[in-house]
Amino acid sequence: MTHNILDLIGNTPLVKASSLIKNPNITLFLKLEGHNPGGSVKDRAAYNMIKSALDRGDIDQNSKLIEATSGNTGIALAMIAGIFKLNIELVMPENSTKERVQTMRAFGAKVTLTPADVGIEGSRDYAEAKVTNEGYVMLNQFANDDNWRAHYKTTGPEIWKDTQQKITHFVSSMGTTGTIIGTSTYLKEQSKEVQIVGVQPTDESKIPGIRKWPKEYLPKIFNPDKVDQVIEVSQEEATTMAKRLAIEEGIFCGMSSGGAVAAALKLSKNLKNGVLVAIICDRGDRYLSSDLFE
Repeated sequence: MTHNILDLIGNTPLVKASSLIKNPNITLFLKLEGHNPGGSVKDRAAYNMIKSALDRGDIDQNSKLIEATSGNTGIALAMIAGIFKLNIELVMPENSTKERVQTMRAFGAKVTLTPADVGIEGSRDYAEAKVTNEGYVMLNQFANDDNWRAHYKTTGPEIWKDTQQKITHFVSSMGTTGTIIGTSTYLKEQSKEVQIVGVQPTDESKIPGIRKWPKEYLPKIFNPDKVDQVIEVSQEEATTMAKRLAIEEGIFCGMSSGGAVAAALKLSKNLKNGVLVAIICDRGDRYLSSDLFE
């Protein structure tokens, strides 16, 4: 029996792609993180960051929380902060989709929009200044070990179990890198043979949720030793695959998920056999006001 909305975080479905890969010796599974109550994989990290900070006494209901986000983490933090009666301000670029801003506000968070031309880096700088000058507390998903530990405790074990320990390749888009680092850490403990594949955008491509960070903004939780291979995808490849997933597989998701699956297909062309798992990190309804599905 489920007693609390937070009990619904994790244990998301793992479904087999029915038509994308033609090689009968390769199976592609898609991990549907849009089934989390906040609609994305970020529910896992947001819950673990907030709950762990509360348990340690790092924050309480008098704390003024602030976090820079490109969207999904903000929605997850807004939902979970509301449940714990915490005040939170979320900072994001002004070109973020309307659905994301409205959803955060629906959960009771204050949303501050920073200029689009400085991107998420500008949002991070704004939040850092509030921490330094005004006594705010930042969970800091980019440097918080509770981010990747959420996936070590949940995502990794779920994938290992649901593939009957047969996974050969894990494919994940890289943003804060919490998902790939935590899942990699767990899977590599089970079998060093499992290959961890990160996804980055090609130069000049802008794909929400996937980043190629400037060195000074590289997430501190990122450990390159835990990623065996990086595959780059273009904005066009990510967009096209998101559309294909909706039409061909009935899976409605955003561009970063399209990018992960596009990378998985590139990877599969060089394999004779394998069991691949790609993260579908959110739902497509986050992008309806954008031009993704036009």
